Amino acid sequence: MTRKQETLATLQQMLALLQGERQALAALDLERITNCTDNKLDLCARLEAVEQDSLDEECLGVLDAVRRLNEINRRLRNLIASNVQNRLGALSGSNAPYAALPRQGLSMAHA
Repeated sequence: MTRKQETLATLQQMLALLQGERQALAALDLERITNCTDNKLDLCARLEAVEQDSLDEECLGVLDAVRRLNEINRRLRNLIASNVQNRLGALSGSNAPYAALPRQGLSMAHA
C-alpha cells in the first residue's frame, strides 16, 4: 500500500468513526462515545506523520468532509453540555454556570 493509499484509508476511517460518533452522541451512548474518542486519538496520531504537501485532490476532499463532520459533532457535544448545565441549574434553582464547591477540611502544604 502506498503512502497516499494509507493516508486516504486513514481519512476514510476517521470519516466513518465521526459518523459513528454522531450516532453515539444522538443516542447518548457514553461507552461508544468514549471508544470513538480513543479511536480518534489513534487516527490523529497516524495522521500527524502526513505532510500536507503530499495530499492529492481525493485526500483533500475526504479531509474536508472529516473537518465538517468533526465540527458538527463538536457543536452537538456543546449542545448536550449546555442542556446538562441548564438541567443542573433548574435542579439547583440557579441559572449561574455550574462551579465546583471548594472542598472542606483540605490541608495543603505550601512550598
